[in-house]
Amino acid sequence: MNYREEIEKYKEELFAIRRHIHENPEIGNEEFATCAYIEEVLKGWGIPTVRILDTAVVAKIRGGLPGKTVGLRADIDALPVTEKTGCDFASKIPGKMHACGHDVHTTAALGAARLLNAEKEQLKGTVKIFFQPNEEYSGGAKRMIDAGCMGDTAAVFGAHVDPNLPEGTIGVRYGKFYASSDVLDVTTYGKSAHGATPEKGINALYTMADIILKLVELPKTAAEDHCVLTIGTLESGTACNIVPNKAVASGILRALGPKDRASMKDAAKRVIDETAEKWGARAELVINKSYDGIVNPEDDTAFVEETLKGLLGDDHVVRIQDPLMISEDFGCFINASSGSFYHIGAGCSKPLHSDTFLPTEGALLTAAAAHAAVLKAYLERE
Repeated sequence: MNYREEIEKYKEELFAIRRHIHENPEIGNEEFATCAYIEEVLKGWGIPTVRILDTAVVAKIRGGLPGKTVGLRADIDALPVTEKTGCDFASKIPGKMHACGHDVHTTAALGAARLLNAEKEQLKGTVKIFFQPNEEYSGGAKRMIDAGCMGDTAAVFGAHVDPNLPEGTIGVRYGKFYASSDVLDVTTYGKSAHGATPEKGINALYTMADIILKLVELPKTAAEDHCVLTIGTLESGTACNIVPNKAVASGILRALGPKDRASMKDAAKRVIDETAEKWGARAELVINKSYDGIVNPEDDTAFVEETLKGLLGDDHVVRIQDPLMISEDFGCFINASSGSFYHIGAGCSKPLHSDTFLPTEGALLTAAAAHAAVLKAYLERE
């Protein structure tokens, strides 16, 4: 079946679904109405669902022939952004908007479900679709997996709309794709003294300033690949004539792949300890692990590339040359099984997370057809 042609049968229905979701955005862990709407749509198509984590939905399409299980993930949350697209289906919720295209992700997954369910008797195995909450904040992927959504799922695929790609185009990336992210909280402790006699104290702020200057240089020496360490907050002191006895800073570390992630953490700890000792101060480092990043397996990515070239033509599937330093929790699904993450041309050049970002309806159709093709081909793959 040519899914790119077949999806045209359902386009008006899918456009209406996308517009409803776009008009009614909900931020992370508040997606109750969104989940209820997803369940309603799938129930109307005869596709069973299970609700987990209060705001996560798992749909299952059981094929008529025996085989393995494959998954598709779609994130469903919005952002705290006031929309300024001016479109006739703009957000009805003040201060909330689908500024990252998750309305398209959700609707495309529903479109893929629509296509595959129409031919489920010919499917060799089972398709699971994970409608995931809270991608934008603390991450819903790991919590869905911990709640048991995977079962025997052999691989999970997913995608993100990309403003750098034209409508109708798919972008694939081999290996390191999205960066991991870890929040660093650093505290230095010194000894207060009068500002007129600073030699009688230990300046926690000076210590922290020295630490910060060394930390931001670490990516040049401690990482093999591109890496970013950004310090975003610094608090210290109570008065201009008192040597501060405490300073607190926080930042974020973004690395490509587990090796650089580990080496950067080790290097940060070493620099902080050595610098604090030099000043006669004491330092504490707390690393709050966030997203693992995405490293696409070579085999599954080659499979996606070949499958989508067959669907769309060689000219409409491109290789993304450079990894991204932004983060995405889809990597949890790959780490729990296998799979690949690809990009869908958004047909909109406005940046992600901006108040004017609005992927085209054509991008939605391409994504739905691509997902269906990948999932079915994976079930037929030896």
